[in-house]
Amino acid sequence: MAERAAREEGGRAAPADGGHLDAQVFDEVVRATSELIRLDTTNHGAGEGNERPAAEYVASALADAGIEPRLLEKKSGRTNVVARIEGTDPAAGGLLLHGHLDVVPADPADWTVHPFSGEVRDGVVWGRGAIDMKNADAMALSLARAWARAGVRPPRDIVLAFTADEEDSAEFGSDFLVREHPELFEGCTEGISESGAFTFHAGPGMRLYPVAAGERGTAWLKLTAHGRAGHGSKVNRANAVSRLAAAVHRIGEHEWPVRLTPTVRAALVHLAELHGLRPLRPDAPDAEVDALLAALGPAAALVEPVVRNSANPTVLEAGYKVNVIPGTATARVDGRMLPGAEEEFHATLDALTGPEVDWEFQHREIPLQAPLETPLFAAMTEALEHFDPGAHAVPHCMSGGTDAKQFSRLGIAGYGFTPLKLPEGFDYQALFHGVDERVPVEALHFGVRVLDRTLLGTAARSSAPSRSSATGGDPAGDDRRAGRDTTTPSGG
Repeated sequence: MAERAAREEGGRAAPADGGHLDAQVFDEVVRATSELIRLDTTNHGAGEGNERPAAEYVASALADAGIEPRLLEKKSGRTNVVARIEGTDPAAGGLLLHGHLDVVPADPADWTVHPFSGEVRDGVVWGRGAIDMKNADAMALSLARAWARAGVRPPRDIVLAFTADEEDSAEFGSDFLVREHPELFEGCTEGISESGAFTFHAGPGMRLYPVAAGERGTAWLKLTAHGRAGHGSKVNRANAVSRLAAAVHRIGEHEWPVRLTPTVRAALVHLAELHGLRPLRPDAPDAEVDALLAALGPAAALVEPVVRNSANPTVLEAGYKVNVIPGTATARVDGRMLPGAEEEFHATLDALTGPEVDWEFQHREIPLQAPLETPLFAAMTEALEHFDPGAHAVPHCMSGGTDAKQFSRLGIAGYGFTPLKLPEGFDYQALFHGVDERVPVEALHFGVRVLDRTLLGTAARSSAPSRSSATGGDPAGDDRRAGRDTTTPSGG
């Protein structure tokens, strides 16, 4: 019936076997990745960036395939593109496929090739954005065009969103879209984007694909210590620098307790089974979790950063002359909060800073938790294991953040899913914001196949998930210290 309806409306449903994919899509995904990299969309922070050239490239490619794009800006040059591909099943909830167009800065002097060359060398595409995340943008764009050529439609509505400003505050990108144009995402219940479904080589013959179903929340903090200014040669029991240093030391040395989210617990259970280890008990103490991590070998890297909250001091600022004791001193701390552990984070920072040092959020975003028992998660898992037999997809929680945080405010449950089959020794995670960022051509081809099978193989019929399952909390929730900024959106 769905196929007949699709034909009557000018399109047809396609089985998720990839037979409708032509050779052109595999050429296009490589070319689009390269050409998008050549468009310098560096996000310099503080509102400075220009995604317009990449947005116009995407919009032109969509329009050429008969897909109507909308270009939207909050500020000139900070351009977003949104388009909708109508599905064959009106009862199915829509799916958001989103990726950002901006990239972090890159110094050509540090690179083997120019970071904005998009050079294709020895089967690898080089340049800033090859991994984060113009490769994923190219996959979505090329696949949409392939569907249009073949006259096929997915079962669900697919909303494509190519966003600005993810690498900073998201103010001009996903935050702007969610606040000012929520109607563009009407009906979307789930979304997929970056930082998951890449090959992780966990030992001889063990290939894992972490599929993200959660993110820690962002808590970038400013610490301020007040004291008594004075001469550097005098005794001073109210030294702001000493007070700040003591607080920073306590934060840096603090051992955060284990807090397992459903996604992380599921990952540990699966990884223990794959390694032939004793399963984790439901009430396992911290020591048991740490012992399991130690026994997992390389695979522990997928889980270890997300079993606890964290707070890492990153910046110190104080004084202006060696013989002058300043009256204030400040520090910056990169904090991350697990779903359900925000209040513990607040209370711990109160205790660690003490009465002589104030702290406040400079940049805050919610943690996320997406459900695992869904048709979409099953489809992502099946597609990965179909195209890489013998590999295992495992649940994953990201230690950082993505635009999924903003879209969660519309009730959209977010997953990290940019499928790439990578050779052993290819350090995918080190290339995020790193030097010599690059992606193998074969990984892009794999990604197109997996994404195609996933999107055509799921037709979710559930209504939008509850906010408690799509997100990990409300950033405007209870704060016990006046003046804390709880509304600033987050970047990566």
